[in-house]
Amino acid sequence: MEALTREFVAFAKERRVDLLGVAPIERFDDVAPEHHPRAIFPEVRSVVVVGKRIPRGALRGIEEGTHFDAYGMFGLNWLKDRMLAVTTIALATWLEDHRWEACPVQDLDPRIPPSGIPVRPAAPAPNVMIDVRAAAVRAGLGEIGFCGEVLTPQFGPRQRFQLVLTDAPLTPTPMLATAVCDHCGACAGSCPLGAIKGQGKLTIAGKTMVVGVVDYAQCRSCRNGARPNGDHPAGLPDRLGALCVRSCVNHLERERTVGNALDKPFRTRPAWACDSQGKVRLLDDGGR
Repeated sequence: MEALTREFVAFAKERRVDLLGVAPIERFDDVAPEHHPRAIFPEVRSVVVVGKRIPRGALRGIEEGTHFDAYGMFGLNWLKDRMLAVTTIALATWLEDHRWEACPVQDLDPRIPPSGIPVRPAAPAPNVMIDVRAAAVRAGLGEIGFCGEVLTPQFGPRQRFQLVLTDAPLTPTPMLATAVCDHCGACAGSCPLGAIKGQGKLTIAGKTMVVGVVDYAQCRSCRNGARPNGDHPAGLPDRLGALCVRSCVNHLERERTVGNALDKPFRTRPAWACDSQGKVRLLDDGGR
């Protein structure tokens, strides 16, 4: 188990994988069948979570309010559907080269409704969607921050994930023991729509986190860098380029909380904010 895992991790590093975690299937015991990895691959033993960073520079044009397309390609669509997908299938084929079955799974929101009917009694309807963000927590890569997104010690909220389900007996990654989010409130305070309202608790695989209550209906109308879900209207909007999450990036880097903080601060001037009426203003505190 340990030798196989060492070789697998070494190969992943060669392929420029930024984040790699392994969750034993037992960490999914609290997941409903319609979202459970076993519904896709009944013999799965390990859920591998593969992550690639969003370059901080891909957020620069949105932060300046002058160029949004670089994020759309290198922080969202191309990163998810091309670069990360190529990396994920490379890891899956490596495992199969070593005689273990491996099922690559893309990041599709579990809120997307089924598109078929069950093929046998008690089987969930296709397509089964696994909560990839929760899987990243189960694999010890991070936590859900107050902003509602996965925060990792390396990059804060700047990453995307895909999965490989395998029957290989890989060594599990420990659950993350240290906190990344310090509940500073920069995400909620910078949102011009007031979409983060109050707080609640979220428990995943025994790990309890304090999170903000996000009004995603508000996020769907956000003009501050959020985007509609590109896979299905029922899916959550993409907020990793939005003002709330960029404020999280800025705060974590200023506090040197994340390992990939650059020497130059992310935000050096007041952040722009667009309200629901389309009126733009600069945040008095710079959104810091």
